[in-house]
Amino acid sequence: MQAFLVFCYVYAVSNRNRFILVFYMKRLLLFISCCFFINPLVCQIVPDLDTEAEEAIVVDSLYREDQFYVGFTYNLILNRPTDVSQSGFSGGFQLGFIRDMPINKRRNVAFGVGLGYSLNVFNHNLLIDESEATGKSIFSSLKGIDFNANRFATHLFEAPIEFRWRTSVPESHKFYRIYTGLRIGYMYYFRSRFEDETREVKLTNIEELNPWRIGATFTFGWNTFNFHFYYSLNPLFDDSAQIDGEKVNINTARVGLMFYIL
Repeated sequence: MQAFLVFCYVYAVSNRNRFILVFYMKRLLLFISCCFFINPLVCQIVPDLDTEAEEAIVVDSLYREDQFYVGFTYNLILNRPTDVSQSGFSGGFQLGFIRDMPINKRRNVAFGVGLGYSLNVFNHNLLIDESEATGKSIFSSLKGIDFNANRFATHLFEAPIEFRWRTSVPESHKFYRIYTGLRIGYMYYFRSRFEDETREVKLTNIEELNPWRIGATFTFGWNTFNFHFYYSLNPLFDDSAQIDGEKVNINTARVGLMFYIL
């Protein structure tokens, strides 16, 4: 570089263009100085992409799974008395929150305890009427009788208690799961409705009703779609509910899909 500058200087003197060459030499020196000065600054300003990538992938080693749930079910009436059957579509809806509590280091085994709400509708031919004289409930079958509608609906607060096994890892929310346990529920509202061409019967206060519900649950699936099963362990009505001396010890069941959200 020094030899090049000396040569340029000599050449300028010999051709009487010294002032012009000095002007361009100053510009060249300024450019070279800027390159040497800015280069370390650029090295400091440009982010370390590898470091940012490592920081972006943050693994939560204390993750919890499936703490909110929404379910849609088809409802069944089991252990029905003679001449009692289901009719039409009986559906259910449930939602709630379950506190996920892993019990091993890998966090794929856990207990879950929560609180939820459940609405269930049952269409059938079991008539629940009320005696005008005594005010007591009367149970009978509508077999062979034409009617427009006959159903009852239940609204429950439920407390799920689950043992949970899954193939989850911190980096992905797609995994296989098997959850089983109990649901303890309280039926805070019950409504029975019958309608035919001549009258309509609506009842909400049934003395024979068992408001406390205990059911066994089993859920399995992968990722979004999970099959859910529920079976009530205690009958819906007590022993005083009878049809011609036969006890109405019906149990309810649900079969459907369960969706989980973190």
